[in-house]
Amino acid sequence: MKNPRLILITNPGSSSRKYALYREDELLCSLHFEFEGKKVVCTLKRADGSKKKLKETYADLNSTVGALNEILTAEGYLGGVSKIDAILARIVATGEYFTEDHIVDKECLKYLEIAKKRTPLHVPVVANEIEAFVKEFKGTPVLAISDSSFHAARPDLTEYYAIDKDLADKYEIKRYGAHGLSVGSIVNYMTSEDILPEKLIVCHIGSGSSITAVYKGQSLDTTMGYTPLEGLMMSTRSGSIDPAAALAIKRAMKFTDDEDLEQYLNKKCGLLGVSGQTDDMREIIRLRDEGDDRATFAHAMFVYRIQSEIGRMAASLGGVDAIVFTATIGERSDEIRRCVAKKLGYLGFELDNEKNESELENRHENIATENSKPIYVIRTDEFEEMIRRAKAILDADKCECGCGCDKGMCNCKDCKCEDCNN
Repeated sequence: MKNPRLILITNPGSSSRKYALYREDELLCSLHFEFEGKKVVCTLKRADGSKKKLKETYADLNSTVGALNEILTAEGYLGGVSKIDAILARIVATGEYFTEDHIVDKECLKYLEIAKKRTPLHVPVVANEIEAFVKEFKGTPVLAISDSSFHAARPDLTEYYAIDKDLADKYEIKRYGAHGLSVGSIVNYMTSEDILPEKLIVCHIGSGSSITAVYKGQSLDTTMGYTPLEGLMMSTRSGSIDPAAALAIKRAMKFTDDEDLEQYLNKKCGLLGVSGQTDDMREIIRLRDEGDDRATFAHAMFVYRIQSEIGRMAASLGGVDAIVFTATIGERSDEIRRCVAKKLGYLGFELDNEKNESELENRHENIATENSKPIYVIRTDEFEEMIRRAKAILDADKCECGCGCDKGMCNCKDCKCEDCNN
């Protein structure tokens, strides 16, 4: 039988780099590179929760990929027969090409260059990370795992903007959506637990937020669009805004190019912009409780936008059987869940306050009253979903018996593949 694969997942941010090493589905360790002063330091966290700050420092974040092999070998995770079998990167990029997962090759790198120009704020960091892995880990498959794939089969009605359809098709200006890995994780988990209803609304509420209508396990509609800027108010993103208002902002702020405007709408708005102080919901709630008017308004707007989009998604489904709260705020903030649920009685939902305020002991809890439709809190696992999707690609040309040999090239005694040389 084949040896368990070692899979490295990269999660690059604008000011940090995060990596996680798995043996199949088992987390072995994670690494977090971040600035301390002018130097980059690395903290390694083992599966048992213990942490270790490494002595080595790095000049910038561009050198982290080159350091990974040495670090993981020194810490005993690699070496000898143990080597990384696949590297996975979550990709959020516009265009039909990135609505599917891809093993990174010359064609994929070409499309990454196109995506960089289309959405210069969202793509370059992860694209540069992928390119660095291709150069540093020659011969190791690097997979670009689409965060939009879950939404790719939606009806045209929910994918297109109200613009010239020929223009939309030619330049691929459509609503691709994001957080598909999170919603896919939720749907697969609910399926395994036999709690997936026909009509489901998934509220992914974190620093980036979206709401998705799921019908019979498939995405029907979602709030994010051409980029993750569309939809809900978020930590630093404005969410949906009239393009004329955006142009008015550009003139008022005297921005010289479109990238300045895009940067402003993505990094300076949302909770941060409305409160004028912070993008952290915990701080927003604290300031609200202290009587801060702007924090109170930011909190109320955040809740209202979620309630409104839940209503829109319920309309698209023609009703709703269950709601899920997930991601950082959705899983951790009983306050936000309580406030959002206040106006959902018309859909048949009622929150049990005691259940809502209890710690989430299992991966999922139903925090609704006995007479209510289910309101679930479910921990999402995007990395688990990435690994599941990667396996489908990596195993596509392998023997069904799981021996690890390529189809048609296996001489294993017990191989059951019809086209193998047994």
